[in-house]
Amino acid sequence: MRDSSLGKAAMSSRNFFGELRRRNVYKVAVGYAVVGWLLIQVATQVFPFFEIPNWAVRLVVLLIVVGFPIALVIAWAFELTPGGIKRTEEADRAYPGRSRGRAWIYVVISAGVLSAGLFFLGRYTAPNENKIPNVPAKSVAVLPFTNLSRDPDNAYFAAGIQDEIITRLAKITELKVISCTSTQRFKSAPDDLPAIAKQLGVANILEGSVQRTTDQLRVNVQLVEAATDAHLWADTFDRKLTDIFKIESEIAKTVAERLQAKLTGSERNAIAAQPTQNTEAHQLYLKGRYLWNRRTGENLKKALAYFQQAAEKDPNYALAYVGIADTYAVMPGYSAGSPQDCLPRARAAAQRALELDDMLAEAHASLGFILFHYFEFAASTKEFERAIELNPNYPTAHHWFARTDLLALGQFDRAIAEMKRAVELDPVSPLFHAELGGVYMMARRYDEAIEQLRDTVEMDPEFYWAHRFLGLALELKGGTAEAIAEYQKAFQLSDDPTVLAFVAHAEANTGRPNEARQILARLTEAGKTRYVSAYAFAVIHLALGEKDQALDWLEKNARDHAAPYSNLLKVDPYLDPLRGDPRFEALVSAISSGSVK
Repeated sequence: MRDSSLGKAAMSSRNFFGELRRRNVYKVAVGYAVVGWLLIQVATQVFPFFEIPNWAVRLVVLLIVVGFPIALVIAWAFELTPGGIKRTEEADRAYPGRSRGRAWIYVVISAGVLSAGLFFLGRYTAPNENKIPNVPAKSVAVLPFTNLSRDPDNAYFAAGIQDEIITRLAKITELKVISCTSTQRFKSAPDDLPAIAKQLGVANILEGSVQRTTDQLRVNVQLVEAATDAHLWADTFDRKLTDIFKIESEIAKTVAERLQAKLTGSERNAIAAQPTQNTEAHQLYLKGRYLWNRRTGENLKKALAYFQQAAEKDPNYALAYVGIADTYAVMPGYSAGSPQDCLPRARAAAQRALELDDMLAEAHASLGFILFHYFEFAASTKEFERAIELNPNYPTAHHWFARTDLLALGQFDRAIAEMKRAVELDPVSPLFHAELGGVYMMARRYDEAIEQLRDTVEMDPEFYWAHRFLGLALELKGGTAEAIAEYQKAFQLSDDPTVLAFVAHAEANTGRPNEARQILARLTEAGKTRYVSAYAFAVIHLALGEKDQALDWLEKNARDHAAPYSNLLKVDPYLDPLRGDPRFEALVSAISSGSVK
């Protein structure tokens, strides 16, 4: 009895599937699937070309899915006959033993081939939304390493490892490497790698974390292709703290290999170099560089102390002397010291660094910057060019070269090119973007300067130099009221006496000499307790029509070697009212020849 029931069920199942075949339901299912796939390919590949909204593509897919069961029901219930569409039972009686054509096979094959063609066409020719345009494949940004140590004070150590890996990678000519100052604003494990890579102008991202406990160190790294999120390499390094340089070298070497960058013998030696055997000196250096990168007058003073301690711990540590030179060289620009006090110390430190390691690009760039202050333009240019030769990815070398020698010599096109290269290597640095605007301004390309500087202000509304340079560009273009507003904003962000002098200059030029004289008196009083550039007094007297006093101060500024103002007299648009004056032209000539003492 049970076997009989099972037999009937099997017979019924066979009859059902046989009926599906007889009624062409299988054929309709296959044909519908192929044609439906074809329609989906048309919608996804063709609709975007005509800018048809995405909801239309989704609607097509939805209708095809909903239509599938409906098509099967219709195939079961109806037949296409020479007399038209009829119910299957009527078609069986009217056309018994009718032949079932094979035309459907050709339709299905044709539709399948067309669908496959559209699929592969879209797969290999449609633009990838995550693809980063005009970016070399051998380019990388090293994001900040996460500090997994329990002590938050070790943040400088994680930042230092990131900075040093960047430094080693930057020595490889075939690689484009983004500066630390651009990457440090991103978190170590970002959500949207393609967007960050696009902003930085790179194809690859290196992420990592650092965990330090007493004398043990764990560093995790992963190299990711940003457009596809594909992991090109990942590794964990568990080593002693004294092996930190070996870890950094190994990471840099592996990244270069994964990106198929060829290393010369000198580049292999450079990335494998161990700058010091003293881990305590190295940690002091990292603390100093951490503060130097976050430049303010107070941070520079703290950074200098750390660099000096590092040099005391290891008197042969060249990078420590580079840190000392860099700090002394920029302190006058932040009113943290006078040129007379800072420049001789900066020069001595840079020269000591080169005595220890003459292959150090950073040391050559530092010395080039310092020699510029001493009006030794030919020697300065030689140092900058050597720095760029040794490390073409060092953005500070390009920046300083553009902002100093090239401007002073009136080589504006080359200065702009070098400054753009610095921006390319450090694309989200507000300093470099502002300096590019400053170079445009010196080249008297005021519209480009204003546009560049407005973009910089939008990038970082609280960045002092962007407002200061924008004020200068606006005043030189004739927008004095707007310029005063920018100067005042700059002064709110940093109490730099020089920017107050620009306010006084603008006030005097708009018929308010009393306000200018009040600022002059204020700066005179301030000069008794802090460094105030002689240039600041010169521009106020110039705006007041007191040319002799202005020239007195400009001559003092030159004797003080107070760059950049004294060095750029030849091209400074602010000083145009003095051009042709014999005394002024003699000063320009003395500066150009380096005969100012």
